[in-house]
Amino acid sequence: MENTHAISADHLSIKRLYTLITENAKLTLSKDAQNRILKCRAYLNEKSLAGGSPIYGVNTGFGSLCNHSIPADDLSQLQKNLVMSHACGFGQEVPPEVVKIMLFLKIQSLSYGNSGVQLETLNRLIDFYNNDILPIIYQQGSLGASGDLAPLAHLSLPLLGMGKVLMGGSVISSEEMLKKMSWEPIGLKSKEGLALLNGTQFMNAYGLWSVFKAYKLSYLADAIGSMSLEGFDGRIEPFDELVHKLRPHKGQMKTAANIREMLAGSQLIENQKEHVQDPYSFRCIPQVHGASKDAIDYACKTIVTEANSVTDNPNVIIE
Repeated sequence: MENTHAISADHLSIKRLYTLITENAKLTLSKDAQNRILKCRAYLNEKSLAGGSPIYGVNTGFGSLCNHSIPADDLSQLQKNLVMSHACGFGQEVPPEVVKIMLFLKIQSLSYGNSGVQLETLNRLIDFYNNDILPIIYQQGSLGASGDLAPLAHLSLPLLGMGKVLMGGSVISSEEMLKKMSWEPIGLKSKEGLALLNGTQFMNAYGLWSVFKAYKLSYLADAIGSMSLEGFDGRIEPFDELVHKLRPHKGQMKTAANIREMLAGSQLIENQKEHVQDPYSFRCIPQVHGASKDAIDYACKTIVTEANSVTDNPNVIIE
C-alpha cells in the first residue's frame, strides 16, 4: 500500500515529521483542510471585490506603498510582480533534500486556511512534492526574521512557469516542466504572492534538517562512547540510574540509559576491574552528551512549533 499522509491541522511531532520526510510519503489534503482553504479564499474574494477599507497586501501595495490602493483588475498582476521582483537569490543552490522539506513546510503552513491561497495553488505545490519536482533555490538572500522572501520567491516561481526545477535528475526550465506534466501556470489571486513569500520555511527547513542530523550524531556519540568504555575495560557504575537521579537533567539521564542499554550483557563490562576509577573523560559522558541533548531538544521544540504554525502576514481569521 502506498505511503500517504493527509495534511490536516493535527500537530506533527518531530518523530512524525522525520518519518514523513525521510520515507517520502505522498501528500494529500484532508477534507477539513480543503474546506478551510475554500472558506478562507471565498472570504478574501468577497473582501477584495467589495472595495472599502484597504487591506495590506490584498488591495494595497507593499512596504512604503501600503497606502496605495490597487484596482481589482490589477490584483493578480501585483502578486505575480511581487514573486518575480523578490526572486533575486544568489550563491550556492540549496540541497534538494532541504528544498523538499521547504515544500512540505510551506504546504503545511498554507493548509491551515489562514493565508487566503487558492486550493489550486496548494494542490500544485503538493504535485511538486509528490513528483519530486524541486525548484532551484539559492542559499543567499533571506531576510531572516522578516521572512525568507527571496528563497520562497524562487520556490514559488515554477507555479508561474518561471525559474528552474530539478526533475528526474536534470535541471530544466519550469516552462518545460509544465509542458511535460501537461499543466498550466497558476494565475495568482489577491494576496497569494504575499502568502507564498512570507514565511520561515527556508530557515526552518534547514533547522529541521539540522535537528535530524543532530539527533543521529547524538546517538552515534553514545554508541562510540559505549564502545570506547568497553574497549578501555571501563566501569559501568558511573552510569547507574540511581547516580543520575540525584542530578536528574533530562539529557544526562537519557545518555546514561543509552549507555546501559548498549552495554547490557557485555562480558567485558561485567569483568572484575583492577582499577578503582576510570578517567574523567569516560565518567563525564552522561553530563557532556546530556548537555548536548538538552540543547538539541530546545532547538527542536522551537523548530517543531514553527513547523506547525501559520507564518504568513497578514493572516486571515474569518471568525
